[in-house]
Amino acid sequence: MAFRRSPSSGFSESRTNGSSFIRAATALSESSSIQSDGLFNLARDYSGLGLEPMPYSLLEPIALKEQPWIQEAQSLLEPNDMQISPSEDKLPVVDSPESHACSGEGLFFTDGQRKVDYVLVFHHRRHGSIRVSTSVTHDHVSVVSNGNFSTSTGSDGAERRGRGMPGGPPASVGEVLMELGSGDSHEAVEPVDHEMRLIRQEFETSLMEAGLEIERDKEAKAHGPSFTRVHAPWPVLCREAEFLKIKVPTKTSYDLKEESGFSTGINTVWRKLNHPFQPKVPHQEHGRTKLLSHCFSRDKLHLYNITSKDTFFDNSTRGRIVYEILRRTVCVRTCQTIGISSLIAKGVYDAAFPLHDGDYKVIGHTEERNDRQVLHEEWARYSAFYKHQPIDLVRKYFGEKIGLYFAWLGVYTQLLIPASIVGIFVFGYGVATLDTNIPSLEMCDERQNFTMCPLCDGACDYWRLNTACGTARASHLFDNPATVFFAIFMSLWAVLFLEHWKRKQISLSFSWDLTGIEDDEEQPRPKYENIVLQKRQRKQQKKKKKKKNESAEEKLTWKDRLPGYFINVSSILFMFGLTFSAVFGVIIYRITVSALMAMSSDPELKSNVRVTVTATAVMINLVVILILDEIYGAVAVWLTELEIPKTETNYEERLIIKAFLLKFMNAYAPIFYVAFFKGRFAGRPGSYVYVFNDYRMEECAPGGCLIELCIQLSIIMLGKQLIQNNIFEIGIPKLKKLVRALKDKGSEVEEKQEERPPRQWTLDYALAPFEGLTPEYMEMIIQFGFVSLFVASFPLAPLFALLNNVIEIRLDAKKFVTELRRPVAARAKDIGVWYNILSGMGKFSVIINAFVISFTSDFIPRLVYQYVYSQSGTMHGFIDHTLSYFNVSNFKPGTSPDSTDHGDVTVCRYKDYREPPWSPDAYQFSKQYWCVLAARLAFVILFQNLVMFLSLVVAWVIPDVPKTIVEQLKREKKLLVDVFLQEEKEKFQLIQSLFTKDGANLQSCSAMLQSGQGLAPLGRYSTLPPLNSQGEGLPRARCRASSFSQFSGRAANSENENSVHTAV
Repeated sequence: MAFRRSPSSGFSESRTNGSSFIRAATALSESSSIQSDGLFNLARDYSGLGLEPMPYSLLEPIALKEQPWIQEAQSLLEPNDMQISPSEDKLPVVDSPESHACSGEGLFFTDGQRKVDYVLVFHHRRHGSIRVSTSVTHDHVSVVSNGNFSTSTGSDGAERRGRGMPGGPPASVGEVLMELGSGDSHEAVEPVDHEMRLIRQEFETSLMEAGLEIERDKEAKAHGPSFTRVHAPWPVLCREAEFLKIKVPTKTSYDLKEESGFSTGINTVWRKLNHPFQPKVPHQEHGRTKLLSHCFSRDKLHLYNITSKDTFFDNSTRGRIVYEILRRTVCVRTCQTIGISSLIAKGVYDAAFPLHDGDYKVIGHTEERNDRQVLHEEWARYSAFYKHQPIDLVRKYFGEKIGLYFAWLGVYTQLLIPASIVGIFVFGYGVATLDTNIPSLEMCDERQNFTMCPLCDGACDYWRLNTACGTARASHLFDNPATVFFAIFMSLWAVLFLEHWKRKQISLSFSWDLTGIEDDEEQPRPKYENIVLQKRQRKQQKKKKKKKNESAEEKLTWKDRLPGYFINVSSILFMFGLTFSAVFGVIIYRITVSALMAMSSDPELKSNVRVTVTATAVMINLVVILILDEIYGAVAVWLTELEIPKTETNYEERLIIKAFLLKFMNAYAPIFYVAFFKGRFAGRPGSYVYVFNDYRMEECAPGGCLIELCIQLSIIMLGKQLIQNNIFEIGIPKLKKLVRALKDKGSEVEEKQEERPPRQWTLDYALAPFEGLTPEYMEMIIQFGFVSLFVASFPLAPLFALLNNVIEIRLDAKKFVTELRRPVAARAKDIGVWYNILSGMGKFSVIINAFVISFTSDFIPRLVYQYVYSQSGTMHGFIDHTLSYFNVSNFKPGTSPDSTDHGDVTVCRYKDYREPPWSPDAYQFSKQYWCVLAARLAFVILFQNLVMFLSLVVAWVIPDVPKTIVEQLKREKKLLVDVFLQEEKEKFQLIQSLFTKDGANLQSCSAMLQSGQGLAPLGRYSTLPPLNSQGEGLPRARCRASSFSQFSGRAANSENENSVHTAV
C-alpha cells in the first residue's frame, strides 16, 4: 500500500487551514481496507487525533472485481432484473424511503426489487452529559472502506466527487480517502462509539466481500435505532445452499404408493369426516405425487424446476443462508470475534433478525394472503381450536425445529383424548359404586362405635370415626379397583405415545427432506471465545519471549472449568435443600395450624380442620412453587454459563438438564411427601414423633393419604397451568410491551412530525426477541409428569391436561405469529434431549404408580383382608380389621385429653397393624402388618415387571419407521440413481458426438497435409500430435473436454474459485 501527500497542502498546513486529505492508493482485493495492515496501523497512529469514520457520501461507487462465480451463475441461467452482481453491489446511504413506502410493505430495498433477507439493528445513544468546547479544535481521522458505496445526493457530496479533494486531483477508482481534519462538530461522541462504528464498518465490509448487498438509512439520528438491511443475491444463495447441503425439489416426481383393499375405503371415509377439521391452507393439499429432492448443486441447475430465482428459495431459507454468513464472518482487525452473536454480545449491534412476511392482519382480498396471515387466520386464533395444525406451513415459515415442537405438542394432545376418556370412565366407576362400597359404608355407620384416639396432645378430645364419612366417600372416587387398571393403562399409554411420536417424527423427516442430513458445524459461543482469548493473553504475558505465531490454538481444559463445576454441584445441592426447606416449612404450618384449630371452641371449625389445613397448605405450596420456578430458571442459566460450554447445542443441553432437575424437584417434592412420607413416621399413641419437642408429626386421614394426594396434585397442576398461561405467558409479555411503549413514547413524539407508514423492520424490532423453545418444552414436560407419574391418584389429570393443551397450542401459535420476532429457520432431525427425558419419565412412572397403588392406597390391604382374613370372603369387617387398640392409661403425662365429652374412655382406636395392649408383645407390629407388607412388595415387583414386559411388546410390535416410508426411501434412491445415470448417458453421448466431429476434422487435416496444401508444416515446437502415414493421431480430447464446460454450464477453471466461502 502506498501513501502520498495531497499536492495542495502539507500536513502542517492541514493543522491550521482546516480539513485536508491524504489519499491512500490501494489495489482492489477481496479484503477490506480496514483490514489492511498499513491502513489499520495508520489509523492507530493517528488515534491521538481522534478516530472517526468518514461519511459514506464522500466516495463514488467503486466497482469490485468480478468474481468467477458471478460469471458462472450468469452462464447457468439467463439473467433477470433480480440478479445483481457484486460489481453493482452498493451500500446505499438513503433517507427513509417515503417514495417506496408501498414497496412490499417494507420488505424490499428502496429499488422495490431486492428482498430484505435480514436486518441488523444498532442504537445511536444520547450523550447529553458530555460537553465539548468549540473553541478548541480537535483533529480527527476518518476511515472508510474500499467497499461499494452509493453516491450522495447532497451538493457537498457532488463537489467532493467531482474534485476528489479540495485543491487536489479527482479521486480515482480504487483509492481510499482518509480525512485529516479538525473536529469542529458540536456532536459529542464517546470513544466507545468510535470503536463500535469501526467494528460495524469492518463487519459490513466483510459481508459485502461475501457477496451480500447492504442498505441502511442515513445516520442522521441523534439517538434511536438504525437499521441495516441485508440482501442475498442469487449467486450467493446458490453458493451457500450448496455449502449447507440444502435439499430442494427437482423436476422429477413420482406417484406415492396407493393403498388397496379394505383400507382404501376406510381412508376415504376418514378423509371425508376429517375434512371440516382441516385448515384452509393454499397449496398445501397432500396429493398422491411427490417431487424428488436432492441437495442443491450449481452443477445440476438443469435438474431443478427454477421458474423464478426470486421464489426458488423461500424467505425462511434465505434468512437461514444469510444467518450462516453472518455467523461465520470474522472481525480480525477491530476485534477478535466471529459472527453476529459475538457482536451482539459486545453491544456492537442491538439485534439481528429476519423479517416477517408483512402484517398478520388480512387487509383486502383473502386470496392474496401471505404465509403469516394464513397462519394467523387458520392457526393462531382461539376460534380455530378444533382444526388440525398446518404443520407443513409452520415448518416452512419458522423452520424444522419449531415445526417439530408444534408437531410433538399436537401428537401429545391428540393422544391425551383416549387417556381422558378412560380417566372419565374410571372416575365414573367410582361414582357408580360409591353407595355400594362396604368400607366407606362401615366408616359412615353411626352404629359402629369406633372411638378414635386424639389428634393432638392435651387440647384434642377423642372423636368418632363416622365424623370422617365425607373423606372416606371422596377417597373411594379415586381409590377403587379401576384405579389399578388405569395405572397399567397409563404406563402403556406413555410407551405408545413415545412409539407413535417416533413414527410421526420419521414421517415428518421424510416429507420435510430431513433424511440423511448432517449436523451443522457450530461456531464457539461469544463467552467461550472471550475466555479463550483471556487465557491466551495471560500466557503471552507470562511468556513474552515466545513468538505469537508459534502459539498453538488454545482451548479450555477441565482445570479451567473446575471452579464452575464445583459451584454447579454446590449450588444444585443448595437448591435441593431450599426446596426441601420450603416443603418442611409447609409441614410445620400444617402441624401448628391443625393444633391451633383443634384448640378452638367452635365445633364447626374443629370438624373442618383437615379440609381447611390441606387446602391452605396446598395454596401456599403452589405460590412457593411458582416463585421458585422463576428463581430456578435464572439460576440454571447462571450455572450453565459458569460451565463455559463451547457451542450453543452444548449450552442448550446443559441448561435443559439443570432446569429440568431443579423444576422437577420443585414441582413434585410436596407431592412425593404426601404420597410416600406423610404418616409413615408419626409413631403411635403413647410414642409419637415430635417436631421441635412440641408438635406431633401429622398423620393421614382415616380414609388414607390418597385423597390428600389427589387434592395436592389437582390444585398444583391446575393452578400452575392457569397462572402460567394467563399471567406469565399473556400478562407479563403485555406488561413488557406496555413498558417498552411508554419508554419509546418520548422519541415517538419527537418524530411525529416526520411520521410515515411504519416499515416492516421497524414493526418487527418492536416485537419481543425469540429466546428459544426451552420454556415451552419444560412446561409440557412437567405436565407430562403430572399426567403419568401420579395418575393413579387423580384419573382426571389427562382431561385437564387436554383442555389446557387445546388452549396452549393456540396461545403459543399466537405468540409466535404476532408477538415474537421471526426466528431463524433452524434445521433439526428430532426434538433432541427432550425425548430422552420423556422416555426416562415414562419408565419412572411405572415405579411411582406401583408404589402409589401398593403403599399409598388401601388396595393391597383390602385384597389381603378379603382373601386371607375375611370369614365370609367379603369386605365386611375391614375397618375394624385395620384399627388397633390403645389403652388410654398408657398415655404419657400431659398428652391425654384435658377434658372429654365421650364419658369414661378406657380404650381408643388408631389406624395401624399392631398388637393390642393385652398381648405379650403389646404395641408391636402384628402378623397382619408383615403379611400386608409382603403383599405390597410383591405387587410392586409384579406390577413393574408386567408393565415393562407389555411396554417392550408394544415397542416391538410397532416399528419405528413405517413400512411405507421405507419403501418410498428405497424408491427415491433408485429414482435418483436413474436420474444421474441418464444425465451421465447424455453427457457421454454429447462427448462421443464431439469426438466423432474431431476425428473427421483430423482426417481432413491429414489429407491436406499429405497433399501439402492448405496447411503449413509443423514447426519445431508444435503441440499438435504427430500423424502416421494413415493420417491417424491421438484425438485432442483435452481440448474438447475443456470446451465441454460451455455445455455443462461450468467454467473449466472455476472449481477452486467457486469453493471460496466466507472466511472463518
